[in-house]
Amino acid sequence: MPLGLYISVPFCRTKCTFCNFASDVFSRAVFERYVDRVCADIHSTPQVATYMCGLLEPDADSIYLGGGTPTVLDSQQLERLFVTVKQNFRILPGAEITVECAPGTLTPNLLETLVHCGVNRVSLGVQSFADQEAASVGRLHKRATVLDDVAHLRQAGIENISIDLIAGLPHQNADSWHDSVESAIDLGVPHVSVYMLEIDDDSRLGRELIAGGTRYHAHFVPDEELTAEFYESACEHLNAAGIAQYEISNFARDGSQSRHNLKYWTRQPYLGFGVDAHSMLRSANEQYEAVRFSTPDSLEQYVANAPLTRTEVSRQEALEENFFLSLRLNDGIDLEEVRQRFGAPSVNAAGSTIAELESAGLIDRHIDRIRLTSRGRLLSNEVFERFLSDAIVPARE
Repeated sequence: MPLGLYISVPFCRTKCTFCNFASDVFSRAVFERYVDRVCADIHSTPQVATYMCGLLEPDADSIYLGGGTPTVLDSQQLERLFVTVKQNFRILPGAEITVECAPGTLTPNLLETLVHCGVNRVSLGVQSFADQEAASVGRLHKRATVLDDVAHLRQAGIENISIDLIAGLPHQNADSWHDSVESAIDLGVPHVSVYMLEIDDDSRLGRELIAGGTRYHAHFVPDEELTAEFYESACEHLNAAGIAQYEISNFARDGSQSRHNLKYWTRQPYLGFGVDAHSMLRSANEQYEAVRFSTPDSLEQYVANAPLTRTEVSRQEALEENFFLSLRLNDGIDLEEVRQRFGAPSVNAAGSTIAELESAGLIDRHIDRIRLTSRGRLLSNEVFERFLSDAIVPARE
């Protein structure tokens, strides 16, 4: 099964107040040292896979540069990353090659480099088409910037464009949210991601909201109920426009689903390089289903060559992952496939949990297919928790 390859670029022009990723603003002097380290890691993949007791696939059909903002790197640094990947993996014809971009960073020279490197998909971190909302969380672009970037991408031959939107930003209301969703639809892009603002202590805005403060425009953040209404409204309008929901936060026109992200949700093998990058390979140890390993989430520790974190995935853990990752998808789970892979007792053990969730209106069941309902998507974390070990422990056969 072909790999998905992910490269983390944790550098930004500015740190958005809502961001809880391992990214930040760093001096450009750090960039070259970081690219050196990532390229060294890519070259050492066979040794790392062996040390981690993982089975390495030689082929890859998706490459994803995420961040942060990969397009803060200069053209030579970006090209070096792509060349190193192509020297160490067999990239299959028709591979999906994605780069995340912040609006306003796509210079003509950079666009030329992306096309030269084979990039055929770009994900634009728009978040909002309302200038006030974007500015309130530290975004540097305006609505006009996004429109220009989409036009320039298409002129360069990159038609596969995704737009990210966030429901629940400061100053957002029903009208401004509707305008953002309709703007994405009107642009005719094939893919849209819609996220609800995460409120936790891993971001400045989240910490301020928890503390009940007013910094970072926290007192202008819509409440959770209104944010949920925005999300449901987006689902309705995007689906009606032919941009169909295929995962909790992702919508696509036919044939434009993110191939790379689908690997995560369907438990296909992938390798991650860079800060806070995660990998999963099939295990060479027959006692385990897979092995997961990850890099440090600190730039300093990563560049200093801190050790990887390794976790072996048991058959029981693989079963749990199969339930809560597959349920993210609108297609849901085929219980007959679960029986064939994990045995009938596995499905039987989950029977009472499935029945309770169905009774609560959180999942739909049609014969052997179960899916989240619209309410279940809003409460998805609660649903997923029900499929952890205490809920589905199969009886011995």
